[in-house]
Amino acid sequence: MKTAVKKIDGSTRELTIEVPAETVKNKFTDVFGRLSKEAKVKGFRQGNVPRDILEKNFSGHAQEMVIKELIPEAYDQALEKENIAAIELPEVSDVKLENGLLTFKAKVEIAPEIKLNNYKGIKILYKNTEVTADEVKRSLDSLKESRKLENLDDSVARSLGYPALRDLEKTFEAQLYLQKDNQRRQKAETMVVDALNKDLNFKIPQSIVNRQLGDLVRQTKMDLALKGIPTEEIKKEESTLREKLEPQAVQQVKVYLVFQEVAKKENIPLDEHMTRKVMEFLLREAKWEQEA
Repeated sequence: MKTAVKKIDGSTRELTIEVPAETVKNKFTDVFGRLSKEAKVKGFRQGNVPRDILEKNFSGHAQEMVIKELIPEAYDQALEKENIAAIELPEVSDVKLENGLLTFKAKVEIAPEIKLNNYKGIKILYKNTEVTADEVKRSLDSLKESRKLENLDDSVARSLGYPALRDLEKTFEAQLYLQKDNQRRQKAETMVVDALNKDLNFKIPQSIVNRQLGDLVRQTKMDLALKGIPTEEIKKEESTLREKLEPQAVQQVKVYLVFQEVAKKENIPLDEHMTRKVMEFLLREAKWEQEA
C-alpha cells in the first residue's frame, strides 16, 4: 500500500492512500463469495450462482461493499505506517476505484505540536495559611445575625450540637483554615497553568473544542433546570450559552493538551487521572517562595 502525508497545519494532516490491485482483487473475491450465498437469481439455486452472473447483476453493489470495507482497513494501516495518532474520524474524499486500484484521501486531526517551556521549577509565591481571631469573630457574628441571637454562649453552642462555645469556635476556625488553604492551592495551580501557557501558541483542534463546549453547555443547562428555569427559556438561550462558554472550553482543552505533553515526557499514564497527576508533579517540582 502506498501512502503520502501532507501537512495542512499544526494539527491537520491529509493522507493520500493507494490500495494495491491485489488487495482490491482479494476483497472482490471475498465480497462475491458472500453474495453467492445470499443472492437470489432466477434460474439458479441460492448459493450456486456463478461468478460471471453475480458480476452482471450485482457489480454496483459489490463495488460499494469493496469500497466501504477497504477504506477503513487501509486508513487504519496508513495511520500505523505513518505513526499518526488521530483524534477524530477522518474526512474522506476523492475516492476512486479505477484500473483495479482504490485511491482516496483522508484529512484527519491530530494532537497539535507543542513545544513546552521549562515546566520544572515554576515559581510559586505563597503565604502561610493563618486564621485570625477577628476572622473567627466575624463568622460567629454572622451566625448570630442569621439566627437573630443576642449573644452566643455554651447553651447556644449545645443547641447547635457542640459541647461548649469553644468547640464551636474551633469548628469555625478549622473551616476558615480549610477555605484559605483551598484558595492557596487554587492560586498555586493558576500560577502553574499561567507559567506553562506563557508565550505558548499552537492550533487547538476545533473538534476537541466542540466536544468540550458541548459538555459545558449540557452541564450549564442542567444547572439552570435544577434552579427551576423553564426548558423553553433555556433552549432560547442555548446559542448565547455556547458563545459565552466557548472561551472557557478553548482554555480547558489547551490546558489538557499541555498537561498531556508533560505526561508523555514524564511517563505519567494517559488515563482519567492524568491531569491530577501532572498537576501534582508540577507542584512537587515547583520553586516555592514565601511572599514577604
